[in-house]
Amino acid sequence: MPMGYISKSRYRSSLLLLMLALLVSIVGAEPSLAQERVAALISADYLLSADQPATTLERPFAMSAFTMPADAKLPSNTFQGRLILASGQQATIRYYQDDYNFAAKPALTLNQLPALDIGLLQSGFDLIPLQRQIVAGQHPLWETIVGPGKVWQQATDQGYSRASLPFSLRERNANCTHNGVLTFLFRSDGSMSKVATQISSETCKYFKFDLSGVSLASYVPAVIENRQQLIAEYHQERSRRLPVKPIAELAVDYEAVDLSALGGRDIIPASDMTLYGLVIDGVNYVSSCQTRHGPYPYCDIMDLPSYSLAKTVFAGLGLMYLEKQHPGVSRKKIADYVPACSAELGWDKVSFENTVDMAAGFYQQIDDRLDEWSSVMDQQFFLVESHEDKINFACQSMPSKSPAGIDWVYHTSDTYILGAAISGFIEQLEKAPVDAFDYVYQSLWRPLQLSPANSNASRSYDDRRQPFFGYGLNFYRDDIARMAAAMNDSGSFLYHRVDAQMLDAALQRNDDDRGLIAGADDVRYNNGVWAKNLKDFLGCANDMWIPYMSAYGGISVVMLPNKTVYYYFSDAGKFTWRHAAKLSNQLRPFCRQAKLENNNNA
Repeated sequence: MPMGYISKSRYRSSLLLLMLALLVSIVGAEPSLAQERVAALISADYLLSADQPATTLERPFAMSAFTMPADAKLPSNTFQGRLILASGQQATIRYYQDDYNFAAKPALTLNQLPALDIGLLQSGFDLIPLQRQIVAGQHPLWETIVGPGKVWQQATDQGYSRASLPFSLRERNANCTHNGVLTFLFRSDGSMSKVATQISSETCKYFKFDLSGVSLASYVPAVIENRQQLIAEYHQERSRRLPVKPIAELAVDYEAVDLSALGGRDIIPASDMTLYGLVIDGVNYVSSCQTRHGPYPYCDIMDLPSYSLAKTVFAGLGLMYLEKQHPGVSRKKIADYVPACSAELGWDKVSFENTVDMAAGFYQQIDDRLDEWSSVMDQQFFLVESHEDKINFACQSMPSKSPAGIDWVYHTSDTYILGAAISGFIEQLEKAPVDAFDYVYQSLWRPLQLSPANSNASRSYDDRRQPFFGYGLNFYRDDIARMAAAMNDSGSFLYHRVDAQMLDAALQRNDDDRGLIAGADDVRYNNGVWAKNLKDFLGCANDMWIPYMSAYGGISVVMLPNKTVYYYFSDAGKFTWRHAAKLSNQLRPFCRQAKLENNNNA
């Protein structure tokens, strides 16, 4: 429980834990001396030089070069208008991992930044983009997301003000997200410097790189009519976030904290960990966001890819929401709402709920993930861009091998079918074309007023614009922390907004409905939510099924029975959270120990 008073010996112990935790947290965090020298390249003289932008750089910038100093002064200039970076400008790339050999495909123009034309307005130190959703653009591989940044004044900047903005490159038709920062100098009259750009971290298992460069840009001042409203909405958004403390503060606020239980416990390399956190008593205890060149300046708003977390928060919870609004929809048949999944193929025997359970009965190989990870699935489902191509493969590429609801076989394509079925159901209901993302996802989660990063979904690249449902969302860490906390609280708004029976089953609150065995005897899958039995690991007297969300590459969000939430985003392809569950049980016990039961019986 929280510590109001501690003895001297316990104080020393807690202080030692905090010091150790802080030491662990800063290892590798500060840029090297060589990197600090590189940071000097982003001086006013360098950014304002008349030379053409550098097409090659000897080494990446240090992230500290993009970070507003703690003693920064308010800017003397005002940015209100458009920031424009033309397409085709060169950058330097250093590859660390390239499983699909993207670097050998010149048509992808990986060394060219996408064009950027973004409206910005300034409020004090804050620089706020008018568009914070994903922008597709014309680049063959990258889509862009720009987040709120900072503006400040430095004495050495020759009367210009300095701006820094976080931005992300997200892979087209996929969910890999590469996080970066850009910086530039400007004056109120529209004059500005070149833009220095740096990407040195990602959540992407198969493609990792540094990208750095300097680009020509322009500032077009313009009056923004609803300026005050936009500023107010931005500050309201920030005020809704959970209170945040560094993860090391757990050693001060709670007893018996083993911080090594968090962040992968020597299983996930630090270089592959994007961030992690533990939510307890309404506080989000968070790690830093390390990059290959120092701490990321905008950890609180780093864009995090959902991958298959969308199968839970969009497809699973979305179906529960519709079931609450329209009882019986979960039992409706796929064939009645998705023409490509015809009755002749057997889809008239498969319900909406069968697909969210990964139990349609259509598969090539029943062994875990053999279908999902096949080259055929890659080429004919994930890489194709039209709804017609995706849905035809999903419905028609696999034979019916078992009755619906019997065998669990993991298919993102089945979740895509469910999304198409939900779209079809809504359109029949409304008798008009309807955006399923807005109708289901936005309506479901609206009470939380999540960030703009979470306000859109990846879709097919055609007039249909079908949301993927099974992947393609982005979050800030606060978004997923608050969403998971709402799922985990039977007294939250969410419990009354969805079908309670389906949610209770998904979160292992119904002993008679654990879900289907999912790849191992101690793992279940139910309504889009995973669960693992930690009875033996924790030494519990009874089964201890822990619900969690899981996503490609090494992402877990765990909803523990004591109303704590543990989450991490990584890309090493490793999944490990049971030590974090053990820590949570120490903070607030939820597992009755088997040995205590035996003693009582004796």
